[in-house]
Amino acid sequence: MLEQVIFFTIITGFLITVLLSPVFIPFLRRLKFGQSIREEGPQSHQKKSGTPTMGGIVILISITASTMIMIGKFSEPSIKMYLLLLVTLGFGLLGFLDDFIKVVMKRNLGLTSLQKLIGQIVIAIIFYWVYKGTEGFNPEIGIPGTDLSINLGWLYILFIIFWQVGFSNAVNLTDGLDGLVSGTAAIAFGAYAVLAWNNAQYDVAIFSVAVVGAVLGFLVFNAHPAKVFMGDTGSLALGGALATVALLTDLELLLVIIGGVFVIETLSVILQVASFKMTGKRIFKMSPLHHHYELIGWSEWRVVVTFWSVGLLFAILGIYLEVWL
Repeated sequence: MLEQVIFFTIITGFLITVLLSPVFIPFLRRLKFGQSIREEGPQSHQKKSGTPTMGGIVILISITASTMIMIGKFSEPSIKMYLLLLVTLGFGLLGFLDDFIKVVMKRNLGLTSLQKLIGQIVIAIIFYWVYKGTEGFNPEIGIPGTDLSINLGWLYILFIIFWQVGFSNAVNLTDGLDGLVSGTAAIAFGAYAVLAWNNAQYDVAIFSVAVVGAVLGFLVFNAHPAKVFMGDTGSLALGGALATVALLTDLELLLVIIGGVFVIETLSVILQVASFKMTGKRIFKMSPLHHHYELIGWSEWRVVVTFWSVGLLFAILGIYLEVWL
């Protein structure tokens, strides 16, 4: 029975996105919700200017609908499921405001960094406040591949803020090429679905495969050449949701491995900025890292497939460390 629920959740998420997108994309185009391309980015990206953005709205609808439909076929909705939807929709709303300001109000930078950070912290604190009152709350952080753990006590709230804010921004940074985040997110959530299933956390597993179905459906329209972008509406929501899945499965640090592509992309930006400020020299031709490979001559599709492959290897390694080691 459960296997059927998991399978149909993926299919439901996929179909909702695939069926809604052909209606939603022309709607975005009519509203002139087109992506503005930064001049400092790769020149090859200028041709993408005007491609409809904010497609993450479809992803959020699909995740919410498929989760609610399928969870009811297995059990009553759980507090963990509500927490996952709370964070996903909360970060999605924040991303929507950012996209709306960029596209409609013609402010290319959207929300200021401080405004976005405050919003992310508020959502993380609300999550902590609700999660702390649940039976499954655990402030211990396990070390992947070992039986060791660290009890953070009251510091756990700071860890939650850092994790959710950090990974929502990491996924957002990675969303720079057609299909890159859609594919890597599907792989990462798929890995956590396996781990949640293995730990009998079926509500988290159902949510995770709902995300897999939704982003794979979106990939149909987001693969190169993209007909629509997810925007911050999608990338911030997916990053926040991924961090929350890791928190609720008590596999927080394993996300550094399973979400290794997002970590590497973020580190490339940090190293680039630090190197330029300290030495006046750049380590990469451009950051995040995917742009570096574009500028050395790789095609966009080659970069994306390579990053997907690396993400898959990281996911397999993460599952191995948790299940078999």
